[in-house]
Amino acid sequence: MRPQHLLIVPLAISVDAFSPSTSSKPAIRQMNMLRTFTDGIDVADVESIGKHLAGANMSINPLVTMSEPTFSTPIEEAEIAHGMPWCGTIGESDKEEPLLYMPFWEWQLEHMKGSLTNLETDDSSLSEFGYRANEDKKARIVSQCYKSDEYRKIRMTYYDAGDNTQVFNSVWYPDPKYNLPVLGIDLLAFNRKKYLAIVDFQPLYENEEDHASTFEHRLSPIKDQYESLKGRMSSKFYDETQFFSQEMLFARFEDEKVVTDDLFPAFKRYVMMHNRLVRETDADEDGAGEVLDRQRAYDTYSAERDPATGLFAAMFGKEWADDYVFDFLFSMSDKKEGGPPKGGKR
Repeated sequence: MRPQHLLIVPLAISVDAFSPSTSSKPAIRQMNMLRTFTDGIDVADVESIGKHLAGANMSINPLVTMSEPTFSTPIEEAEIAHGMPWCGTIGESDKEEPLLYMPFWEWQLEHMKGSLTNLETDDSSLSEFGYRANEDKKARIVSQCYKSDEYRKIRMTYYDAGDNTQVFNSVWYPDPKYNLPVLGIDLLAFNRKKYLAIVDFQPLYENEEDHASTFEHRLSPIKDQYESLKGRMSSKFYDETQFFSQEMLFARFEDEKVVTDDLFPAFKRYVMMHNRLVRETDADEDGAGEVLDRQRAYDTYSAERDPATGLFAAMFGKEWADDYVFDFLFSMSDKKEGGPPKGGKR
């Protein structure tokens, strides 16, 4: 247990320092301020204070003399919503770096800011699906959504339950004027002993040639460098002939070194290659409607088969989990009457 330097708190916050705020944005800004002058406090306490402030639409007025940091874009506000990027886990861990995939989250966000045009965020980080926690079971999940000239939607999700479970999931949907595959990323760790990783250019059509540009030949030189990422996917939940390419990075492993030595660099190269493919592809506004329909089919397929739905239901309740998967994770999906299937293919 790290020392709790809570004596610092009264210097920054007084009993009378809370005042109602008409917007959630001041609360988010105050979270950043709080992190600035409470570096000595345990991260769990800082995140808890910030989360309650944001959730209650409250702001704090520090008694110390300091200027409030300013934000040039809403992206900077979204970045720190719910204490992101987290530094410590809500669960139990004996690891020096308990948040195994947080470097993936941080790298991706910085890459997006540096390489995409007119990057924007929405208010999803402050919605009911932006953050959810089960304090008793020590699990939490956070999500953020972005868009740019190149991408209709980029969703990022992190699930933290200590050493029990770590998950980073992200989906990049090209703007529909680009008839290109979806970039899908799903990285999981269970008990820090078993690991599963999928990174793929997920095709919208069965035939690669039906896309605006072929892409598998550009991925194979990358994949060839990582023997540990050349596994084959099980058909328990997904049919690998639908919405998966032949150059998918897939791995089940038990050596955590694979995460840093192979998975992280391969992930970066796939992300950058996808960005390059979008930039090099000519826009086709006339075909955007058909591409959007295929992205909708991808969402429906993914939502109906997502194996994480059961985990979310156990941690956060079935109703919230079903809505989260169909209305947020895969927001264009069509929910069948009677709700989602119990798992597996139909």
